[in-house]
Amino acid sequence: MGYRLSKIYTRTGDDGQTGLADGRRVNKSHPRIEAIGALDEFNSSLGLLLAELQDQLSAAPKLEAIITALTPCQHRIFDMGGELAMPEYQALHADEITRIEQTIDAWNVQVGPLKEFILPGGSRLIAQAHMCRSSARNAERRCQALHSSEGLRPEILGYINRLSDLLFVAARLIAQYQGCAEIHWQAAEKPL
Repeated sequence: MGYRLSKIYTRTGDDGQTGLADGRRVNKSHPRIEAIGALDEFNSSLGLLLAELQDQLSAAPKLEAIITALTPCQHRIFDMGGELAMPEYQALHADEITRIEQTIDAWNVQVGPLKEFILPGGSRLIAQAHMCRSSARNAERRCQALHSSEGLRPEILGYINRLSDLLFVAARLIAQYQGCAEIHWQAAEKPL
């Protein structure tokens, strides 16, 4: 395989525009670039979560199952960014959504039904999983904004929506594997 990037800076974006893979130039604030950027931010956050999960394996070996489930997601998020940069490119397939749904279903059985609203926290790993979940929601909003003007494939929209659900359940499973109690939301007291 040849080099993907031989030069990191090109100076072609100094005027506030960037190039898509098909040669078009668009503003850096274009909804397509906003969506690509949100996916990149989400992918970076997921990379941090995976690194921290790896660091905690010796203390909680069951975390390996979460690493195994989330690692392919990082590659598929990159694929999604590729699809947005090259609209004719289609890398994401519906079977990836099915894989995530099956994982969510299996993990939900393990953690049991949710009886209370929970807050992000309890451990660094749990909080990082929630950071990823909220980052996924942000990327989903950016993809939906682009979809309203240019239309995206349903696989992209379905996949990014499921990822936030997967990360919510992953946070609950991490709590279980770490032996951490979930932090339940407490409503504000009503004034007297």
